[in-house]
Amino acid sequence: MSNFPYSLQRANILGVHVSAINMYQALRAIDHWIVHREKYYVCVTPAHGVMECQTQPDLKQIFNSSGLTTPDGMAIVWLLKLMGYHHVSRVYGPDLMLAVCHRSQEMRYRHFLYGGNPNVPETLALNLQSRFPDLNIVGAYSPPFRPLTVEEDEKIIETINQVQPDVVWVGLSTPKQELWMAEHLGKINAPVMIGVGAAFDFLSGNKKQAPRWVQQIGLEWLFRLSTEPARLWRRYVQYPVFVLLVLGQLTGIKKYP
Repeated sequence: MSNFPYSLQRANILGVHVSAINMYQALRAIDHWIVHREKYYVCVTPAHGVMECQTQPDLKQIFNSSGLTTPDGMAIVWLLKLMGYHHVSRVYGPDLMLAVCHRSQEMRYRHFLYGGNPNVPETLALNLQSRFPDLNIVGAYSPPFRPLTVEEDEKIIETINQVQPDVVWVGLSTPKQELWMAEHLGKINAPVMIGVGAAFDFLSGNKKQAPRWVQQIGLEWLFRLSTEPARLWRRYVQYPVFVLLVLGQLTGIKKYP
């Protein structure tokens, strides 16, 4: 990370190198990249993201090559603290989006919203603009729910680059958003791409977000499962396996390079 003012440590969690950071450090990093026009992408990862990496080596490499892979879930935060990173706090996708947008009013950053179901990014843009009157959103696009043709992808790249955003927010869910950001690094001229998944739905009002106290005690996954059991049960059935694998790593039974 060239010319960066301080070191951003990473912790090895099942082979995924998670950034041991808090929200302040995340904002500092994003500011630095935009000011110096350095191109990076940011992954936000709960236990679900770490588990996806166990069966997808290419995805693990994408997480480990990011500018930041933030501790998005409370289980990840608690684990980092257990490892000795006491300064760490949750850098949760929706909160990161709001924090960057708030800061952007002063810094005049330009934003593009890519992802979500039809009309979701447009509604999100209206909600953010209402919340942050001086926010500069220069575009919003909901891609089709299928693989894009080469021509369609080139058109999207051209559309984004024409409006010259500083931050491209990507709301495609894991692992689609991470794959998209890695594939488009260097093609998208924006210094920063940030994959925030469900933040598009939560902040647009398309889906209900867990109460803050539920988030803080680490039960957001249960709240989300109760609201979308058919879609999310396969994701959260991995969590007991995550706990067992972490115990194996902490006790030295299994090592992750």
